[in-house]
Amino acid sequence: MKILIAYSSLSGNTRDVARAIRARCEEKDHAVTWIDADIQTLAQACPGGAGHDLYLLGSWSINAGRTPPEMKRFIEELIAAVGRPERVAVFGTGETQWGEEYYCGAARRIAAFFGTGYPRLEIEQMPHGEHDAVKIQRWTDTILACTGTLTHADAARLHP
Repeated sequence: MKILIAYSSLSGNTRDVARAIRARCEEKDHAVTWIDADIQTLAQACPGGAGHDLYLLGSWSINAGRTPPEMKRFIEELIAAVGRPERVAVFGTGETQWGEEYYCGAARRIAAFFGTGYPRLEIEQMPHGEHDAVKIQRWTDTILACTGTLTHADAARLHP
């Protein structure tokens, strides 16, 4: 399967999650296109943008759970290039200290925007320890296993 992973990361936490997801996808023999939306455009990384079976989008959250401008720009570019993809799964990092209503707000907003049926992956601050490693691996395996079978949004967080 051809997978596009695009993320925005301020401190590196979301990038670390994206790296773990990428490693798991490649371990399962999937071809991965990698885009750091903070410094790359879709056109730079993948001219035409088409031809992916699955899009995995990750983001941190700014200002009361909003989506950073770099990720908004990437999403606009993605839609202009390929339309609104059906197979979009979303992951994010956040801090509950700013309030549960804002925690991973960008991931929640992106998932709602795409109306994705895939579960979201939400990681508190940075991925660390065996618990987060297993959580990321299970989420990735779930997304890969159910690609193409979901038809409605699932607002629940994935808890392994």
